[in-house]
Amino acid sequence: MSINGGDDFDYMVDDGDVPNVMDDEMYEDFFNRHSIEAEYEFDLLTRVTDTSSAQARRGKDIQGIPWDRLHITRQSYRRTRIEQYRNYENIPLSGEQMDKKCKQMEKGGNYYEFWYNTSLVKPTILHFQLRNLVWATSKHDVYFMSNSSVIHWSATSCNLSEVINFSGHVAPLERHPGSLLEGFSRTQISTLAVKENLLVTGGFQGELTCKFLDRPGVSFCTRTTFDDNAITNAIDIYKDLSGNIRFMASNNDSSLREYDIDKFQLLNHFRFPWPVNHTCISPNRKLITVVGDCCDALLVDSHNGKTVATLAGHLDYSFASAWHPDGLTFATGNQDKTCRVWDVRNLSTSVSVLKGNLGAVRSIRYSADGRFMIVAEPADFVHIFSTKADYKKRQELDFFGEISGVALSPEDESLFIGVWDRVYSSLLQYSLKHEHGYLNSLV
Repeated sequence: MSINGGDDFDYMVDDGDVPNVMDDEMYEDFFNRHSIEAEYEFDLLTRVTDTSSAQARRGKDIQGIPWDRLHITRQSYRRTRIEQYRNYENIPLSGEQMDKKCKQMEKGGNYYEFWYNTSLVKPTILHFQLRNLVWATSKHDVYFMSNSSVIHWSATSCNLSEVINFSGHVAPLERHPGSLLEGFSRTQISTLAVKENLLVTGGFQGELTCKFLDRPGVSFCTRTTFDDNAITNAIDIYKDLSGNIRFMASNNDSSLREYDIDKFQLLNHFRFPWPVNHTCISPNRKLITVVGDCCDALLVDSHNGKTVATLAGHLDYSFASAWHPDGLTFATGNQDKTCRVWDVRNLSTSVSVLKGNLGAVRSIRYSADGRFMIVAEPADFVHIFSTKADYKKRQELDFFGEISGVALSPEDESLFIGVWDRVYSSLLQYSLKHEHGYLNSLV
């Protein structure tokens, strides 16, 4: 991944760094009035409130945007966003080439329905290319990054609680070989994963911090490398075939490292010719998808790191990958604005090429039952593809704001989307639709 974003981006996201913030465009006419009147009007218009499914059915915007009082309609603003959004590319014109080659799959799927949008949750983004900062451990429990803290949100009690604050000093409470007992100060968190009762964060200087959710404090801290190009790009937590918890860290020093959680020991260290942006291990634990600062993706042996197959087709760098639960198909997401689906039985070409609306594919998630694949763009759109329809049918979730992450609850009942925006930051929650809708009232 890029150490900086070139001329258009700074290293970290701050107010105004992501070039698609909404408020200047949506409220510009109010700034042209008398300053006191404009300030009063702007305050009223941007007083964000939560939105429930019942309110949305009665016509309220799911993000609480007061379109009836603005100088632009939602439809017009949507057209403007699509026309003006600048997709970041490491390979110039990669997205434009794919726009010409590939058409979007038809809409019409209706798999998840809007449930709630809470403005209490304020997800943030630290690096514009890394968007795996929201994770769900149940249909009600969500973990996300907000500024320097990992926060837990309970959708049942509507309560926010701080899990780890990285603005000060963080040190482990347990002794393990290789652990940095002095810990870290002011760690900048680039990526996050929460699974199997374990929370792992990765930092801009190669830091790894591990915490068990049922234990006080932090259990383990280490630095993967002292390389200048050390940012941790992704974390993958999983169980091996014996039931032991492990995790993999993908780093910009062109490495993939695997750790055992029982003793917090480094098990494997695989090196590649380019920075590794994302990895994901297969359900049978034999293969690993490896994507990074290269147009090609790799499928490697999980035991020795040797390349099993090179996957050609993408035109830019990739930042996302995911396995279908059947272990036969997997997907890769790229800055050429596409997600490619591959079949391990024939890797000569991808079986599907799925195109987005605005920009790069930053996150991919398969549902636990394998029925759906969730694909998130950098902003505004999340697509839900039906695997039973061979990815040819999709539901499009349409909103406004940068996406900090997407998360499916373990049983697939809830889909959460973190939205970062200077005005409309929030957590969107969608609920899986069932054939017998009346049962939802009993859940």
